[in-house]
Amino acid sequence: MKSALVGFFGTYAHEIVFLHVLSAFVWVGGMIAIRFAVHPNLQLIEDPKVRLGRTLAITGKFFHLVIPFILLIILTAVLMAVGLGFRIAAVDEGGNIINESAYALYQIVHIKEVVWVVMTANFTWMYFKRRKAQKLFDAGDLPAAKASVALIPKLLLPINIALGILALWLGITLRGL
Repeated sequence: MKSALVGFFGTYAHEIVFLHVLSAFVWVGGMIAIRFAVHPNLQLIEDPKVRLGRTLAITGKFFHLVIPFILLIILTAVLMAVGLGFRIAAVDEGGNIINESAYALYQIVHIKEVVWVVMTANFTWMYFKRRKAQKLFDAGDLPAAKASVALIPKLLLPINIALGILALWLGITLRGL
């Protein structure tokens, strides 16, 4: 299996890296646009029901747009981690470090994996909070709907933006640029 993944990556490395970077830009760039361009303008809508309705509609569309990109990030990350052979270059079969610089890159791969996992878990939490808010909104319970999504623009989205920027930085580091 491992050799098949290495071979697959060797054949399609350009396409895999492109899809990985594109997915990261769509997800992270989309979050930045939502938080710093769309959200402040939504706050200008005076009618609370309309404002919350538009917020839920926009975040719903965005969340469903990025789900395939999140899955693509995970798939391409696995292909790159195995295909680039960071572990093979860094440690022997006994787990002993054989190349310090390769081992440092291998550690960055793991840090980046943790960052994407935390981002995905945070996204999942936001997704379910928004979905709950949509149900409350549809039932006419505006205060509970608003409370359900209150953490998203104030805390959860900024956390994912910061982590996404960190992941992009780590990705550039791994590419050696």
